[in-house]
Amino acid sequence: MIPRSVIRVLHTISDINLTGGGLRKAMVSICEAQAAQGANVYIIAQAKDPTRRTENLFHPQNVEIHLARLAVNSERWRFKYSPFFSREVRSLYRQKGLQIIHDHGLWLPSNHSAARAARCLGVPLVIHPHGMLEPWALAYRAWKKRLAWALYQRRDLESAILFIATSSQEAESIRKLGFRQPIAIVPIGIEMPDWREQPIGDKAWRSALFLSRIHPKKGLLNLVAAWNCIRPKGWKMIVAGPDEENHLDEIKRAVKIAKIEEDFEFVGPIQGALKEKLYREADLFILPTFSENFGIVIAEALSYGIPVITTHGAPWQALVTNHCGWWVRPTADSIAEALQDAVSLSDATRYAMGQRGRNFVETEFSWELIAEQMLDAYQWIIGVGPRPSCIID
Repeated sequence: MIPRSVIRVLHTISDINLTGGGLRKAMVSICEAQAAQGANVYIIAQAKDPTRRTENLFHPQNVEIHLARLAVNSERWRFKYSPFFSREVRSLYRQKGLQIIHDHGLWLPSNHSAARAARCLGVPLVIHPHGMLEPWALAYRAWKKRLAWALYQRRDLESAILFIATSSQEAESIRKLGFRQPIAIVPIGIEMPDWREQPIGDKAWRSALFLSRIHPKKGLLNLVAAWNCIRPKGWKMIVAGPDEENHLDEIKRAVKIAKIEEDFEFVGPIQGALKEKLYREADLFILPTFSENFGIVIAEALSYGIPVITTHGAPWQALVTNHCGWWVRPTADSIAEALQDAVSLSDATRYAMGQRGRNFVETEFSWELIAEQMLDAYQWIIGVGPRPSCIID
């Protein structure tokens, strides 16, 4: 095998804030896994104050981080802009001899800056949309995206030498938009937690867990309607995650109108030990999403041995084929039907489903395997390796 140390890749992203959601965590894990295999890995992100590197930021091991100071940071409009981003990219190119720029996400000024820098420098650009070209994502705030598409986004996408999709479903969405570049289908990896045998049948009540951004895309209003329809006795619904666009108030109003406040507990953003505690205590995981390119929280839940209910908005038909969950239409009625089925099972049956799910993700989604596939794709791009099997035309 050609040594990975020949690879010098720069990952570009809007920010690496700990509260930034699954995209940031996935990118950081990709970088760590690539560095662990000997690649030279760098990150450029934006920050309010680049001198305060230890506060609320991810710190991937063996990865060199560079931060560009923000000139505009509007939380209301979700707009972050740094005039120094492109300059940092060019500086690193000269210092490190970069061979690849791997950009994460779409639509933001940082994404455009990365694409523009790649064109100017003549560096191959890999674009990792992370689900942002899915139909639901394109329809959300469509007028802004149509404007960005016309001004810069289409050209930036056309300049990519390779796309990375996390599923065949996402690859199909990219193709439907007319892009013909090669696509590497590489899922997101998962860090397997230690397995702990869970006692069966001695709980006062069971818990279903939602853990993700509280955003209209995630389908929480459908979940409230489904729960109101079933009203499972002896169960609680735990909702965890950061509020976006004040959607949490809308969810709480729906819960209050349905008079199921005693069944719902909202715990806010969580990380670390509290996040692990919620996973370990959960008997069921629910992600009623309208659109996901992957759905990392589904893989995380399965890694803890929790059966999962999710929708066709996430590429997780494997829940059915591996008998570890439910994959249904993104409607309140379909979610209610799956919920009724799940809560009607015995604890032992749900536990066996969770074990099958854990075995499945342990086999298919190791970070070592994901890093190998991406590094193989990089080596093919720069002409020092054969075409890997994860690439499709």
